Amino acid sequence: MIETLYQVATLVIPLMLAIVLHEIAHGWTARALGDPTAAEQNRLSLNPLRHVDPVGTIILPGILKLVGAPVFGWAKPVPVDKWRLRNPRFGMMAVAIAGPGMNLVLALLAAICMGLLVRPFVEGGQPSEGWVFVALNLQNFLLINIFLALFNLLPIPPFDGSHIVEGLLPERAAATYDRLRVFGFPLLFILLIGVPTLFPELSIVEKVVLPPVEWLHGLYINVVRAVAGG
Repeated sequence: MIETLYQVATLVIPLMLAIVLHEIAHGWTARALGDPTAAEQNRLSLNPLRHVDPVGTIILPGILKLVGAPVFGWAKPVPVDKWRLRNPRFGMMAVAIAGPGMNLVLALLAAICMGLLVRPFVEGGQPSEGWVFVALNLQNFLLINIFLALFNLLPIPPFDGSHIVEGLLPERAAATYDRLRVFGFPLLFILLIGVPTLFPELSIVEKVVLPPVEWLHGLYINVVRAVAGG
């Protein structure tokens, strides 16, 4: 029980930071491109309580972590009114890219901090329990941000990748694609939970998301090593 609580403690803060800053990045970008909706609704706050979805931010990620599955989740989406953007078509693409982009920047910061944390022990030495706790938080923060970035780029509504695809499609095809949004969450659960349960070999997470996550994680670990001087 104590070990389980310890694992959860090293997961909650990194996950909340990654998800909240992902959403705020959408709002910041929307405001810069002409839509102040998120700011008007006070959703650009760093207060996590304004962004937390009990199921998507806490319960589901916790369960996935405990069963050893890839951790993902969501916050309350930051409101964006595409028609208030100066260029709705381009603006929605830019807003969508901002979230995963923020996660990749946060992953880089985590890698740099990990390297600085490891540097004193490159030549040997015994880290303290506090050091280990911080290191595990940074390790989770790195992995969560990479996973969130790539997972959100899947071209499935309501993920960010769907807005990017919609912006790249011809207008008529984009309008047809946009109609899929009402089926977004049912489709999401069918693809991510239903299909892998019935056909394990068809898991989107394991077959599509994890390979690039592992590749990108390797690049960030190289940053850790370079900063640590090892």
